Amino acid sequence: MSDATKAPSSVPVGVDTTRASIARVYDAFLGGKDNFEVDREVLRGVQAAAPQAQDLAWSNRNFLIRSCRFLAGQAGITQYLDCGSGLPTAENTHQVVQRIQPSAKVLYIDNDPVVLAHGRALLEENENTLFLSADIFEPDEVLSKPGVREFLDFSQPIAVMQAGTLHHYIGTEGAQIMQKYVDAVVPGSYTAISHFFDPETPEHTEVAQRMEEKFIHSPMGSGRFRTRKELMEFFPGQELVEPGLVLCDDWWPDGPRLKPLNQVEECIVGAVGRKI
Repeated sequence: MSDATKAPSSVPVGVDTTRASIARVYDAFLGGKDNFEVDREVLRGVQAAAPQAQDLAWSNRNFLIRSCRFLAGQAGITQYLDCGSGLPTAENTHQVVQRIQPSAKVLYIDNDPVVLAHGRALLEENENTLFLSADIFEPDEVLSKPGVREFLDFSQPIAVMQAGTLHHYIGTEGAQIMQKYVDAVVPGSYTAISHFFDPETPEHTEVAQRMEEKFIHSPMGSGRFRTRKELMEFFPGQELVEPGLVLCDDWWPDGPRLKPLNQVEECIVGAVGRKI
């Protein structure tokens, strides 16, 4: 393997360094080190369309942290099904929620080989965290996976986390996928979703479409920017927690905004829904 394809860490068995990985590309967007040249190629391509593209990842990560704090603190949720865990970084789901609810259980689901190699060792920090391999876009596979229902009690509320995942599903059945997850949990459960967004305004739609074009036609091959109407369909049978489906940076920000959002930050939204 040439130096150009090597990551700073060793290459786990089964990891293809010639194809971009969603988890490794996200790692590259966050400035991490567990990525390869092919992943950084995706980052550079999207940056060519929107120089501030890395802000997509930071808006998403910060939404995840704030939504976890809300779910553990205000909503009192003690069970989490984190779909598409990605590579471990600062403030993973279990670290945020267990700081507030020490006994909270977090089940991470992912099927990326590099995540399987690094994630299990770093995310399973205690008896209340578990990592299992499954395709998050196949909810029947996830929900029937041995260990899932033994670890999480589906007779009690669960928070289903889909942070920065569903935009990598480029099919048309996204609403049906979420319907199956929502059907599996009891009323009082929550869903947290963040997703690339097409604001449907001339100046922002052009940026969103440029980034989508780069994502879809990159070595990764996914990254759909959906409209508000499309995204609302991902919350079947739920009421949205205030302020509803908004820009990730506007979902209960940590403090006053001292500078305006850029066009990229206006192309990713998030919401938390409660099953009624």
